[in-house]
Amino acid sequence: MTDKLVLKSDNIYELPREGKMRVPGRIYSSESLLSHPGMDSAINQVSNVAELPGIKTASLAMPDIHWGYGFPIGGVAAFSTNHSESGTGVISPGGVGFDINCGVRLLRTDLVERDIRPKQKEIIDELYKQVPAGLGSKGKITLSDRELDSVLSIGSKWAQENGYLWESDLEVLEENGCIDSAVPEHVSHYARTRGRKQVGSLGSGNHFLEVQKVDEVFDEEAAKAFGLFEDQAVVMMHTGSRGCGHQVCQDHLECILKASKREGLDLPDKQLASAPLDTKEAQEYLGAMSAAANFAWTNRSLISYATRKAFSHVFGGDGKSLGMDTVYDVSHNIAKIEKHGGEELCVHRKGATRAFGPESSDIPQKYRSFGQPVIVPGDMGTSSYVLSGTAGAMEQTFGSTCHGAGRALGRKAALKKYNSTNLIKQLWKKNRVYVRARSPRVASEEAPGAYKDVSEVVDVCHSTGIANKVVRLKPLGVVKG
Repeated sequence: MTDKLVLKSDNIYELPREGKMRVPGRIYSSESLLSHPGMDSAINQVSNVAELPGIKTASLAMPDIHWGYGFPIGGVAAFSTNHSESGTGVISPGGVGFDINCGVRLLRTDLVERDIRPKQKEIIDELYKQVPAGLGSKGKITLSDRELDSVLSIGSKWAQENGYLWESDLEVLEENGCIDSAVPEHVSHYARTRGRKQVGSLGSGNHFLEVQKVDEVFDEEAAKAFGLFEDQAVVMMHTGSRGCGHQVCQDHLECILKASKREGLDLPDKQLASAPLDTKEAQEYLGAMSAAANFAWTNRSLISYATRKAFSHVFGGDGKSLGMDTVYDVSHNIAKIEKHGGEELCVHRKGATRAFGPESSDIPQKYRSFGQPVIVPGDMGTSSYVLSGTAGAMEQTFGSTCHGAGRALGRKAALKKYNSTNLIKQLWKKNRVYVRARSPRVASEEAPGAYKDVSEVVDVCHSTGIANKVVRLKPLGVVKG
């Protein structure tokens, strides 16, 4: 498929319309990123998404694109909420993924690297103790039926009302940590059962809790507005809706697939099961997905609480005195009803981050001169980034940009290639990064070499105008599942 791409401008490629494609594909990438194995499969998925009814403008792919379930990871697609010449717009669980509202939160501190280094292992060990992680891990609280209903309905507001989150945090969470379209009644009993004991836990896979330092500042004014400065210690967390979101996706996929067949949708791949937005199945999935998204924001809020507690234990004082404000929290697996160009659209971001530009009313007032903070994790051996949203993103990608580095190796291949014990030792010896992992397997699967170069991914976003570089972050210590 890569041989069909046409270079339209620097780092922007077009996949021309052919066959049943309703719109072209547009891939933000570099020549070297396109050369990674598996790109043909991912670009074929870009083509498949372009066949869905009601899709607007183009089937988009960010520079961290790789193969996923139905939609590519790194895929963005917007669908009309009304009937259009390309058909009635749809919603597709494959355009969100199984980990609904998997996302990233960044906490700043007033500490600097020299404060962290003498207690580097101690703080990571304390975070490892305070934040449950690993496959099937359970949080430190179990929600009652009433509490779970509140979490699914109001998201992070529940955490704030119950003393786990500061009121000032809510302002700097995407959607203020709650999607109003949530309908808890559409979340199954089994999904509830899976989520009830998991709130406040990391899970496994690529999820992590990482202490970092601000290594380089690219945009002084934006960094200052975000509360960031060189050599500063920050904490990044990456996790989602755990078993609750996974089960919501699983439950509704079958219903959506039946709706696809009933509505006569000609799907290129059954993993693209979709339902017109005005159908009962679509609305029920949207309500359940939004509830799972609220669960994820609450999950990250309880991890924030545990993180502040750990820092207080190791460094003294409390979260307030340590300056542990939330910079921002963004989702990168979600479908939302948004307005773009005066039109109401259902925007799917699957392994892609919202990147609203300056003056957007959907971002906090204090950030509007600079655009929305965009948090882009890399891998545990190299770097991560904070970017800002742009007018270019609003014009080109429905206000979207990359979500991370993107995998270069599958998990099985990484497991064969990297020995976890040696890897953890090397990260400490060469990079002075201290890693605590619940599972040796996960450490191997998440080896730095299993990922693309996050700096190259970010540079593509910056050069094409769909995000601006603000700061680069370097890892000091990591908790993995």
